[in-house]
Amino acid sequence: MNSRERMLRTLEFNHPDRVPRDLWALPWADMNHPEEVAALRRDFPGDMVGAPAILSKIPKTEGDPHLKGTYQDEWGCVFINIQDGVIGEVKEPIIKDWESDVEKIHFPREWFTFDRQAVNDFCRSSDLFVRASCCPRPFEQLQFLRGTENLYMDIATRDPGFMAFLNRIHEFYLELLEEWARTEVDGLFIMDDWGAQSSLLISPKAWRDIFKPLYRDYAQLAHEHGKKLFMHSDGYILAIYPDLIEVGIDALNSQVFCMGPEALEQFRGKITFWGEMDRQHLLPNGTPEEVHAAVKRFMDHLYSDGGVIAQLEFGLLSRPENARAAFEAWDQFKA
Repeated sequence: MNSRERMLRTLEFNHPDRVPRDLWALPWADMNHPEEVAALRRDFPGDMVGAPAILSKIPKTEGDPHLKGTYQDEWGCVFINIQDGVIGEVKEPIIKDWESDVEKIHFPREWFTFDRQAVNDFCRSSDLFVRASCCPRPFEQLQFLRGTENLYMDIATRDPGFMAFLNRIHEFYLELLEEWARTEVDGLFIMDDWGAQSSLLISPKAWRDIFKPLYRDYAQLAHEHGKKLFMHSDGYILAIYPDLIEVGIDALNSQVFCMGPEALEQFRGKITFWGEMDRQHLLPNGTPEEVHAAVKRFMDHLYSDGGVIAQLEFGLLSRPENARAAFEAWDQFKA
């Protein structure tokens, strides 16, 4: 069974030969533990990969997003970073007034100039499961452009300027996803961090009224083209798990140990749990034995003839031995 077949069987709860792997190593890990990261990639090769995105027109950016200092992204947002190896924060939003500032925004249409033939050639040459290299993130991008506090007020009041701009950014992302969906990739990818430590960042009702329809459109587009849809969201998002299943998300990367595998067990067999291990406490502070126990707990509650991808984020302060222990435990799992 090759990696593409393994992933599809996992996503369809159809008895893969083993749990597929997906290591996320942040730049911090490569900077601080290069040999250990290389060894993990060698000993536990992933089953999923991003497609090449070779652009004929490069969007304007300034700086490096993972180094100390400032970085300006493709939209014009300026991030301030105080530590190498991670991503900074936007302190000064571009949109201070919906009437006067919207036209300052650069929609990065350069992203549409990716080489379709190079993507298709890559997919045909690989037996890995290939994800598109674009990532719609409407809520997060709006925070970068507008500022988090201002955006929360816009959501609460349903500001007309906000609602109109949300529709514009959604149409942009739909068009971009459509272009990638026409290629031979196996899956599409979206993300938005919706959770705080113990609750959703906005009311579930507001989320369902404003943002749920966007994700439904993304899932419908993906499935119409025969693609799987992957999503990432940090934080405690238990309240919207049923909604994400309903709209058609195939695999969800979420902080399982923030919510608890026991709480998520009600969704086993309905969505694929795309990891992850506890990166707040366990990976930086735990022992390999505790990691092994956590993987067992994860699988006992969430595995369903598939439906689990062995994913973790090797990020800030994570211990290499704990990352290795997790993949060892996943490889040893027997259904």
